[in-house]
Amino acid sequence: MRKDAINVYKKIQKTAEKAIKTIDTLSDKVYDEGLSTEISKQVVEYAEIHNRALKELVDAKADVERSSTVDDFMLKAGIHYSTLLNTSTGHVAELIIKKCSEGMLEMEKVLRHNEEAEHSAVALARELLSAEERNMGALKSYL
Repeated sequence: MRKDAINVYKKIQKTAEKAIKTIDTLSDKVYDEGLSTEISKQVVEYAEIHNRALKELVDAKADVERSSTVDDFMLKAGIHYSTLLNTSTGHVAELIIKKCSEGMLEMEKVLRHNEEAEHSAVALARELLSAEERNMGALKSYL
């Protein structure tokens, strides 16, 4: 497996992991049953994509990067700060949409800088991007 493909798989893994952690952190603040069901479905989808990227990295005997404790703390602290005074359904949906947008932007950058990646890596990255778009669309009804 080429270095470009490994870089793409690592970003897929990291982006999906960050999405899962964001939703997990916010799930305690969700009081709307519909939103709770929607984000639960999203976590399952992100986990499937994450695991597929992880499998490719393990099969290629590439280093698997996990987020650091500091990164996790910063993500969770930022979310808790953002919801300190406002835990409305619309605000929670907005926070998830913003994190999806960030993930999409980072994924697009990695694809642009790793143009020699194998088709399978690019296809999984595009699948993640499509999932992010669908998820954002579903969350917009809660704004």
